[in-house]
Amino acid sequence: MNKATICSAALLAATLTGIGPGCSHDPVSTTDDLTSVTARERQLSFEGYVYVHPDASDAEILESVRSQTRSAFGALVTRNVMVSDRELANVDPSAFVKEPVAVFENGEAAYESLRVRYTYTDRAVVPKSMSNRSSMRLGLLHGDYPSQAARILTECSLNTKDEHEMKDSVWYVFNPSINSCVAAMKAERDVIAAQRQTLAEPETQVSTEELERLYIPMTASLAAVPGSDRQLYPEYDRLWSGGVEQGKLKITLLNGLIDHAAPGQTMHPIDDPGYWETLSEMEVILEQHPDLKIVATDPPSDMSTFTVDGQTISGVTFQSFIDWEFYDWGFPQWMNQSQKLKLRKLVAERITRRWITFAKQVHVSIDDAPAKPVTIQIDLFFGVDDEPAPYMRGIRHSDVFIYNGHSFIGEGPLDPSNFTKADFPQSYQLLFIDSCLSFNYYNSDYFAFKERGTKDLDIITNALESWSDGAGIGQGRFVNALLADKQHSFVSLLKHASTVGTSYAWGKDALRVVDGELDNDYAPKHTPIRVTAAE
Repeated sequence: MNKATICSAALLAATLTGIGPGCSHDPVSTTDDLTSVTARERQLSFEGYVYVHPDASDAEILESVRSQTRSAFGALVTRNVMVSDRELANVDPSAFVKEPVAVFENGEAAYESLRVRYTYTDRAVVPKSMSNRSSMRLGLLHGDYPSQAARILTECSLNTKDEHEMKDSVWYVFNPSINSCVAAMKAERDVIAAQRQTLAEPETQVSTEELERLYIPMTASLAAVPGSDRQLYPEYDRLWSGGVEQGKLKITLLNGLIDHAAPGQTMHPIDDPGYWETLSEMEVILEQHPDLKIVATDPPSDMSTFTVDGQTISGVTFQSFIDWEFYDWGFPQWMNQSQKLKLRKLVAERITRRWITFAKQVHVSIDDAPAKPVTIQIDLFFGVDDEPAPYMRGIRHSDVFIYNGHSFIGEGPLDPSNFTKADFPQSYQLLFIDSCLSFNYYNSDYFAFKERGTKDLDIITNALESWSDGAGIGQGRFVNALLADKQHSFVSLLKHASTVGTSYAWGKDALRVVDGELDNDYAPKHTPIRVTAAE
């Protein structure tokens, strides 16, 4: 039995007796099959248990187990770790271990119960700083913990306004690592251990304190997975050959609202951080591709002419929007500050919830073949919230789909359950979902929508919560690297997309990873590609 298995097997005895398992932190191999700059892939496993009625069906048992495994979600996030399965729901009922127990109250047998043990195993993303860790101590919530949300928030969360807003999803903010939670778990464990000493057959008898406990200390093991030493790339030859539309490389930039107005109030889009990130995104792209021009809008609108106080401003470009908003530069000389604000608000209103299509033509030579004209098309949208239509449109009509916005705790319009195969083109696609914990919510389930799975889909996601601040600049840099004459590897693309360590971000790394890339065939040395300006 290896050390990882020993740590897991020790869980039940440790939680019942109050003696913690002496789990190893021996180094593990650093191989992994997720491409990342800052993260490593591991196989994570832990054991837990639930108590159910002796006559409970497998479906009822599974519901109890899934409720408990989901509580590891918040615990993992607090340690900068995330797993692939949505809300940790993938548990194998065939591996359940069922143990009848007698429940004792005040020294007397009160009733019968069934203890069901399980093992949870999943792909996990951990920071590089944890590359040599083989285990970590965490915790699980037990029983009907939603009914004790107030206690959990007080003892095992930061107890802030934001945490209290999550009271109906308390598993999301459960933090067993903070001192108050460590103390609460120890106090509960000590009471259970004392009661256990009074039982004649502690392996088959439990106290009501054990049955009604709220917290279960848990140690998760981290094991290495096989990986690839190849430098991996997007399928550039397929992107430049035309996927969803021949002769075009189509990129969708979908940007969500970040803030929301207080009840009874309204917020102008100019005040939403997502608007600034959208302009930043395009500023970076236009700096590298100044010949990108607006060729269409939907709904239709003239983006080049505005009227303020009866006076018309014409010949406006998207670069004008950026200069006005960020640099207070380029306004007509007759404008005062009040009129400038009016113009900026008009621009924001016209951009919001409107598809703006930019295009330019380049010449592309693949594998030394004669160069062919290819249109680079960028479809920009700002102001998406929880309505599904823009997401559907973006994915259906894009070779590269880049989203920046809220994750909606995995239950929003990007929820894979909202899609079918008909919503995904069967050509090669690259999805970049830059939102909180998107590795857990919006990753592996998408592969099923492609007939050939990972051969036609690569996905970039975040394993942790991410900041919106600086996201626009990072995504702009990502697009520029993707369109460059030099073909960048996934690692290089991730480096371009990161603004950590710059003045543009708060410095929290979201452990961004690429999945689906292991079976990619493209390599620049085998299939050179030249991208040159159209004459």
